[in-house]
Amino acid sequence: MDSVSGDLAFLPLGGTGEIGMNLNLYRCGGKWLAVDCGIGFGGAELPEVDVMMPDPSFIAERRDRLLGLVITHAHEDHIGAVAWLWPQLKCPVYASPFAAAVLRRKLTEAGLLNQVKLHVIPVGGSFDLLPFRLQFLRVAHSIPEAQALVIRTPAGIVLHTGDWKLDPHPMVGPPTDEAALAALGDEGVLAMVCDSTNAMVEGHSGSEGDVRRGLSTLIRDLRGRVAVTCFASNVARVESVALAAMDAGRSVAVVGRSLRNLDAAARECGYLANIPPFAGEDDANDIPDENLLILVTGSQGEPRSALARIASDTHPRIELGEGDTVVFSSRVIPGNERAIGTVQDNLVRRGVRLMTDSDHMIHCSGHPARDELRKLYKLVRPKFAVPVHGEWRHLAAHAALAQEIGVKSIMMEDGDILSLAPGVPEVVDSAPVGRLVLDGARLVPLQGGVMGARRRMLFNGVAVASIAVDEAGRLRGTPRVTAPGLLEPEDPDLVRVSSELAEALADLPAPLRRDDAALADAAKTVLRRALGKRLQKRPLVDVHVLRV
Repeated sequence: MDSVSGDLAFLPLGGTGEIGMNLNLYRCGGKWLAVDCGIGFGGAELPEVDVMMPDPSFIAERRDRLLGLVITHAHEDHIGAVAWLWPQLKCPVYASPFAAAVLRRKLTEAGLLNQVKLHVIPVGGSFDLLPFRLQFLRVAHSIPEAQALVIRTPAGIVLHTGDWKLDPHPMVGPPTDEAALAALGDEGVLAMVCDSTNAMVEGHSGSEGDVRRGLSTLIRDLRGRVAVTCFASNVARVESVALAAMDAGRSVAVVGRSLRNLDAAARECGYLANIPPFAGEDDANDIPDENLLILVTGSQGEPRSALARIASDTHPRIELGEGDTVVFSSRVIPGNERAIGTVQDNLVRRGVRLMTDSDHMIHCSGHPARDELRKLYKLVRPKFAVPVHGEWRHLAAHAALAQEIGVKSIMMEDGDILSLAPGVPEVVDSAPVGRLVLDGARLVPLQGGVMGARRRMLFNGVAVASIAVDEAGRLRGTPRVTAPGLLEPEDPDLVRVSSELAEALADLPAPLRRDDAALADAAKTVLRRALGKRLQKRPLVDVHVLRV
């Protein structure tokens, strides 16, 4: 897996074959470079998981040869895991001013700010981590300072696009630097590792300028309280909402931690300079309803978000009701449909009117649709296309598009090691990959014992028995059995299970009853069988043996 001088290889540990959890590695001359380090979310298929991230064990074992971690932009699926995984990587981090501002807040919360060597690279700046010569290249996206990464090596040039789009009017920051992309194409690009999120969408992704006009027109005619929810990181969208509010004679109150943090980072970097400071949620109730716009987190229906709590009338300060309006200026991330539907149902139940992008021009994607992909390929003219950042159907659609243009595509997924040079590019090996789950303040393997037990408890329940025995192994009293999520405490079946357990233990051979471990194992078997017979489930069972 660790080759010699003159080689060039690409290895995604996350983000290829899935959306989110981006962690990419490049190898050249025995040295490694990491690009992005993000989180993902559990969704409907992993209800036991809130936040997860790629397992970095492969590169952590080689961190003496890891030159650095480069961040392309400040979205959570590209930057959100840095503070959690850096202790395993312990390498310098390179980011644009805005991404660095966001990352400093995360590192401060994790108590790592003084440990991480964070290098701020100007937008469009260049830096060397030899044998990698690196250059940021400006691209438009739904967050400030998104950067493609040009990776020059002795074996050839790779363009790692990160997330991008071709927006003529991005509203915050300049458009994608098409001239620089064309110049790079003239220089000669071996491979383009490219975003596939919208590879199945024909046409163009739309412009943030059109969204700004749509929001202004919409909000101007609304009455009562108006709340707008969007992705907190979309500074252009936040600015558009603020300008629309000003045009309608409304003051903006920001509600939600992630919005407050991004507002602070944006202003620190010179963005939102023409927008007055936002009011806090404590001040919202002092502003007349007709003059208030609430900018609120929770566009994806996150249960603990501010909007979810407002919808369920459990927010301590903000209320919405009859005559008020909530504008969803965001798309539905696949997997979040049910959570968003629950929040919207709760809002409608309270008499709130909903407005979404299905009826109004109030959102556009930050990722390229097929026309934009075609144009990028014509500008860059890579010899090989490597689709990333998408599920398999997105990667396949991207690969087919590249093939139509005449660019050979290489399909791969997390853990595949793609040799780009020497010789013809091909997948030559694989590396171990996995997912880590953020469980409170610790990381545990998704496929490990802790999360496996959590899944069993979620679907089959859990039962716990406590038994007291004397030194000879004779029962003292009746075993106590609890089965939360399976049986109510007063359920007659629970009493019968306790009796069956007592009878079975009394029949065990005396030597076995004197051995705590053997006694506990036998009790688990009886308990599992008794509950399975009554409930047709196989709950997770545990037994506590107390010697008296």
